[in-house]
Amino acid sequence: MRIDKYLWCVRYYKTRSIATQAIQKGHVTVNGQAAKASREVYPTDKITVRRDQIKYLITVLDIPANRVGPKLVDIYRKDETPPESFEHLELLRLSKEHYRAQGTGRPTKKDRRDLDEYGLDIDDDDADE
Repeated sequence: MRIDKYLWCVRYYKTRSIATQAIQKGHVTVNGQAAKASREVYPTDKITVRRDQIKYLITVLDIPANRVGPKLVDIYRKDETPPESFEHLELLRLSKEHYRAQGTGRPTKKDRRDLDEYGLDIDDDDADE
């Protein structure tokens, strides 16, 4: 089975065309080598998929006849992605939320002035010491 079809069948990508685009961009490797969308996948192949800033490590266990339901995906692949990858993604999400709340838009002039005053206050305190 082609690798783009396999990744679509085991639900790593929503459509085959999205899977093909990811492969063309170099986000997918098979056994450590860059893959083309037409590359055949066999059981015991190791696939690395980079998606959403996470490198998923997959071992092919079997080839599905067609797209399978989410509950049946584990029959056809073994996910060996280290848990640290998901922790790293969570830290990135939290760091973005720390600076500015989601949906608040660009900083206003008042926000910028407050930041400038805050920066000046710190410098003034350092000069006094």
